[in-house]
Amino acid sequence: MANSSGWCPNVDTVTWVDAVWDLEFTERTPLDEIIAEELAGSGDQAFRTLYQCLLDHASVYHVALQSIWAILGENEVSIEGLVAVLSFFVLAGKAKAANVQQRVSGLHAASLYLLLLGIPGSIANKVFHEVFLDTCSDLTSHCWPQDCGKKRKKDGLKSSQAEGKRSKPQRPDTPEMEVDEDEEEEEPLHFSGHDLTKIRDAVVLLVQSLLRLLQTFSLKDRPQSASNCTRVTNDAIITPTPYHISVLMCGQLTCCFFPLQIFSKLLYFEPVIGEITFAMVEKSEFRSHGAQAVGMLTSQMASTDYACFIKWLFNYSRHSKMVCRLFSVDVVMVLLEQPERRLEECQDPELTCFLPHKFLIQSLLFARRMDDSPTVQGHALACLAQCLELPSFNVTRAVHNLFSASEKMHTMEFLPFRTVEISAADGSDCDGETNQPQDVLLYIFDAAKENLALLLRRVKDVKTNVRKSALQALVGLLKHNVIPMSWENLATLSERCRDPAVSVKKKALQCLGELLTAKPECSVVQKAWLQGVVPAVVDSENSVQDKALEALDQVLLSQVKPYASRYLDASQRLTWDLLGLLCHDCQHLGRYFSRAFTIWSKQNKFTQTFITNLISHTEADHAAGAWLLLSKVVASSPRLPYGKILDAWDSMDVNVTTCCHILCVMGDIAAHLNEDTKDRIVNDLMSWLKTFTLSLEVICAAVETLCQYGRSENIKETQAFLNHHCGELVSVCEAYLAGIILSENGAQNFNEELMVKHLHTLGVASLNCPAKVGKRTVLLVESVLTTHSDKLQSSLNISSPLASGLGKLCLQHEDLVQKYLPVFARELEVGTEVAVRNNVVVIMCDLCVRYTNIVDHYIPNISACLRDNEAVIREQTLIMLTNLLQEEFVKWKGSLFFRFMVALVDPVPAIASLCEYCLVHLLLKKNSEMFSQHFIECIFHFNSYNKHKSYNKFPQSEREKAQFSLKGAQHREKRFRIYRFLLEHFTDTQRFNISLKINQTVLACFADKELPLDADGAEILSETFNILSLKEMKLQAISTPAGGASGEEPEEENMATMAKVVLQAAQKKVVSQVQKKAFIENTVPLIISLKSLLEQKRSPVLRELMSYLQVTMQDYRNKVKDFFPGDEQLAVEVEFALKMADKEKEMEKQMDNCSLTGEAMAPTAQVSSHYIQNVVGQCIGALHSQDSKVEMVILLFPQCSVQGSPIRSRPLLPFNFVSIPAAGRYEGFTAGFCCPLIDDY
Repeated sequence: MANSSGWCPNVDTVTWVDAVWDLEFTERTPLDEIIAEELAGSGDQAFRTLYQCLLDHASVYHVALQSIWAILGENEVSIEGLVAVLSFFVLAGKAKAANVQQRVSGLHAASLYLLLLGIPGSIANKVFHEVFLDTCSDLTSHCWPQDCGKKRKKDGLKSSQAEGKRSKPQRPDTPEMEVDEDEEEEEPLHFSGHDLTKIRDAVVLLVQSLLRLLQTFSLKDRPQSASNCTRVTNDAIITPTPYHISVLMCGQLTCCFFPLQIFSKLLYFEPVIGEITFAMVEKSEFRSHGAQAVGMLTSQMASTDYACFIKWLFNYSRHSKMVCRLFSVDVVMVLLEQPERRLEECQDPELTCFLPHKFLIQSLLFARRMDDSPTVQGHALACLAQCLELPSFNVTRAVHNLFSASEKMHTMEFLPFRTVEISAADGSDCDGETNQPQDVLLYIFDAAKENLALLLRRVKDVKTNVRKSALQALVGLLKHNVIPMSWENLATLSERCRDPAVSVKKKALQCLGELLTAKPECSVVQKAWLQGVVPAVVDSENSVQDKALEALDQVLLSQVKPYASRYLDASQRLTWDLLGLLCHDCQHLGRYFSRAFTIWSKQNKFTQTFITNLISHTEADHAAGAWLLLSKVVASSPRLPYGKILDAWDSMDVNVTTCCHILCVMGDIAAHLNEDTKDRIVNDLMSWLKTFTLSLEVICAAVETLCQYGRSENIKETQAFLNHHCGELVSVCEAYLAGIILSENGAQNFNEELMVKHLHTLGVASLNCPAKVGKRTVLLVESVLTTHSDKLQSSLNISSPLASGLGKLCLQHEDLVQKYLPVFARELEVGTEVAVRNNVVVIMCDLCVRYTNIVDHYIPNISACLRDNEAVIREQTLIMLTNLLQEEFVKWKGSLFFRFMVALVDPVPAIASLCEYCLVHLLLKKNSEMFSQHFIECIFHFNSYNKHKSYNKFPQSEREKAQFSLKGAQHREKRFRIYRFLLEHFTDTQRFNISLKINQTVLACFADKELPLDADGAEILSETFNILSLKEMKLQAISTPAGGASGEEPEEENMATMAKVVLQAAQKKVVSQVQKKAFIENTVPLIISLKSLLEQKRSPVLRELMSYLQVTMQDYRNKVKDFFPGDEQLAVEVEFALKMADKEKEMEKQMDNCSLTGEAMAPTAQVSSHYIQNVVGQCIGALHSQDSKVEMVILLFPQCSVQGSPIRSRPLLPFNFVSIPAAGRYEGFTAGFCCPLIDDY
């Protein structure tokens, strides 16, 4: 301490010290140059030496023989002078242009002052000065060069631009010319890594000194300083320094032995963490870092304080700002990584329910699944999946309890061990209620089922990020056996591989891959993987195709290794299991699978080694899969071991599917065989076909292979070969039919199976040799169709191949088409055989390609099958008609479009989904105006209304009208599902135009009394107003907020550019003005006229009209009178209805913001009850008032209904945070009075 006298001013500098104190440390007073140089020359070592000396006296464990103040007095050190000198360094380091040494010295000087202030006796010795304390505390924000990285980038950019030829000259009249001369000469400061390290160490020392001061120095009577220290401590921990420095500082600060005592001096621990939360929500990278900081701080808390913080966090998780709720999820994930607190460690029994991890999961994390923000929903679901990867058993079990009722009921039964942590978690129950066992079990089961159903709905959410996160959560639950590995759950994953969003499709493919890796032996998972991945190879997006091809390559092709009967590893077993499924249960994926090989063949993927390895598996138990692959790769492989393939051909004794694949391989290698081998194989094929012992599938494959062996460059030779061999088959079949039909005893020799195979072979062979099909053959087939033989009529299996064979004959003879088309159409109408009707649909669609004009008249007969009783026929018809529409063999004429719309609401979800895909992804692309052109007519058609002069006038039979009618209240949901689907795919221009057209063609007709306002007319008018009220009818340019599609506060990494935001805002304003003008000029006069007419007739449609006005005027609530200048009464009614809607929303908000305790919830319930009574009273008064129309608006407005209300989830299980008494539950007041009163009215 002897050297400390050098730090204080001598007698000549007393004036300088007084000047510093007089200015209250707000300005830097110049010091004598000699003294300033002497102080600056002391360097950092002098600061460290003095700091260490003072630290010994500041320690709470140090017993000093002599006070520090006495030592300073004995050495004639002026306390005021010492503080003034320290302020000299502090203010120098605070300057914007301060160099590294000045900043470091300033930080050291501030640390010395804080340390000196914390020594007992500092107040008596006049060390404390509130302004200087705040300056020292806040010095970190000035000394750390926050923008140095940005300045370097800008300077580097400027320097690079200066070297280029297209650099822009600086403007001479920039605002910088007006700044002070000192600022004009400032240049950006650059700091090296060593410089930043020195500043970082000094910042850490200052924050440690501040925390040490707060341990002993009370700020109870100085709230301003306390608030400032709280903010500075928070900023020092997280915001002012880069990520790695902040982590280092957090580690150093939270590892100190006195954190709780320090923050108790700041009144509460929670406000400090609250400062962190509100400071860290702007950027995702900082949110993650801030959550870690909160976790570090809470780890030092006692259990009671921790429970209080969790209670606060619960309220914070319901903050109105989206980013705050998002950050609460990040904090929950950090807290779940910490050990669970024991209940007995909490001193307050009422707070014990906040300690278990299951409260964090169920009441904070999973509760966000119903958040208003899609971003928060998605983040919560993604974090839910991460919870299952945590090592804590209680965490994973809490997730199990959300989705599995059996887990809750039987967990303790099957646990192999029991720990204190588990028992503590089981004991938490905040509501203190005990239910009956049966009620509890039923409630648990219902809640688990509802939670799973909600997750499956989130997988189909309208927001892309929600769907992606829900997929990840679903896969996590399946991987960890939380939910059953059922086909319903897995099919949801497969369906998302065909999602409209590319990112969701990729996510679904990734999730299926993860699940297959986790459950490679599960056949249901294997099937789901194939259903999702294989069709993706024909996706319209190239990146999705590449991802699907990569997955197929890794799982299937790369695992084809030489066959060794001794051992197949898990990957190889999976490969052959998947190929086996493709051969049997998933044969319908064959076309997509073939597409993959077409792409691979161009990449030369099939090497000689691959083919050799593949052939080695043709004699194994899984030979079917090997032949499947061979049938795909042989055509694109230049060299093959033909000898091994021929050996397999000679010893072929396999099932039908494998036989077809072998025949395909034999046909592909035909060009590489010599003539003798070809003749031998042709003889084999003919002998098999003429025995008629092959199955129908093999007959088709064998005839196709036979044709391949007859192909040559000479077309005449090819046709001669086909006429010879296929003609021989036709002759054999003709002889058999003649023996059955023309022979007297033919019926006795009738064999149903042989008859079917002969008819099938005749049809297949006749396509290749039309010249060999004579009139006798046709007459014989007709004889089979019209014969009166009892045996032939009783055989139901003959009809299907007979129809197929007759259809193939029709393809070659136009006169037969004219003759049998009415027969086919009649069969579709009255036929009872599913296979026959299915074949007839295919036949008529094939005939439409060849004889378009002839079959066009029968398209209504074909489209009528979209309402067939059998799902397979509806699906087949949908596919065939879509193909014809794509190739423009069929046009959108008559009722065809509306029948497709009915398929959208098919009772089989798969057919409805297929119809949506066909319409949106295949047909709408060819005609973008298709939906808008037919929209208005849908209203009349589906309500079976034919009184309009222009719409619903195309011819239909009574049977067809009944089939496709959606009239009546029982079909209202289906009709509006169709309307919403169409509107969702409208452009804003189409929405605007359709609104005008509805005014002209529907509303105007009723207003001018062109259409009668009878019961049917009232239904049409009511439905029209409901359609106009749909949210899908709103223009997207107006309803979508600028800067984001979801209306959320955009984060920095997700914000659009400022130019785009400004453009969207301008566009919204212009479109809004145009829409407003159109509404006032075109719609308002019609509304006023219709309202008068409806009031005269006392029509219930008045309710829908007012509802439409309420929805429309939401955006113009302050300009209602401007819209209705000619009807002040209507304007008053609309304003009143809008106010009533606002009151209901306010009540809903009050219910959502109920407090945690039952006492706080009771007043809300009472207010709601009082409000309901008032509304009911007003409605009753309206009934008894003949003159008051304003009160009647309550009856006419559906804003009291549950439409538009937020979805409410049931209480989470097994933990209920608060118990709501029956009297306080909100059930919705309209259910109790609105509907009955309207009926009476």
